[in-house]
Amino acid sequence: MKKISVILLSVTIGATLLVGCGSNKAQNKEGNKQSVNSLEKVKQGGKLKIGLDDSYPPMEFRDKKNNLVGFDIDFANEIGKKLGVEVEFAPTEWKGILLALQSGKFDAIISGLSITEERKKSIAFSEAYVMGGQVIAIKKGNDSIKKLDDLKGKVLACQMGSTGHKAAEKMDELKEVKPYDKITEAFTELSIGRIDAVIMDAQVGGYYLAKNPGKFEVLEQKVSEEPMGIGFKKEDKELKEAIQKAIDELKEDGTLSKLSVKWFGFDAYKK
Repeated sequence: MKKISVILLSVTIGATLLVGCGSNKAQNKEGNKQSVNSLEKVKQGGKLKIGLDDSYPPMEFRDKKNNLVGFDIDFANEIGKKLGVEVEFAPTEWKGILLALQSGKFDAIISGLSITEERKKSIAFSEAYVMGGQVIAIKKGNDSIKKLDDLKGKVLACQMGSTGHKAAEKMDELKEVKPYDKITEAFTELSIGRIDAVIMDAQVGGYYLAKNPGKFEVLEQKVSEEPMGIGFKKEDKELKEAIQKAIDELKEDGTLSKLSVKWFGFDAYKK
């Protein structure tokens, strides 16, 4: 009986030790998993996933063959080369793009994202990679709008959730602020006369003028100036630092100047 008790005790102790070891291994495995930072995760996976709105030319949009093209597309691919990883794009509705980043649907936002104090509360930013700003586009030949004050009593369109949307809501005496899911929809409405003007980033305005000669014009007077940056989750410090280094190198070696001339028609980095 004593021997049986001793055997049972030995088995119980052995089982306890095995469970303890297994538990420790699982904890260590989990700990190692958690210790992998954002940059290591991207490099180990060989992929950098970028969130964007795919209807904001010339920053990012679909060409006639439905290919994703634009300044930010080329820019992101150049960053991928610097990091030694493939870039995958995740088209996302603009109004939910910050929440999608925070929930981990992609690693960063490269999508003409203006750096604002409000956005800084929820996400982190790179340094500005291009200077944007809000401008007003009107239909060519509309002599009733020559300056910002002439927008009083007019219908002004914008992209929903954009900084242009916020700027429009602060403008006095407009008849209506009309938000659209996509900026392309706003320009279609402008071309057929359903709205009076569109507010958007200067690069977008320049693109539409170049692609539609004689159809639209942009007021000389700017509504605001806004730097554009790459958006990150606040905890992804290592990834942010690595991408910032890549941006600095792309500025220094002239790559961003070439992309700027290609998509904007001028060198936005010329000192």
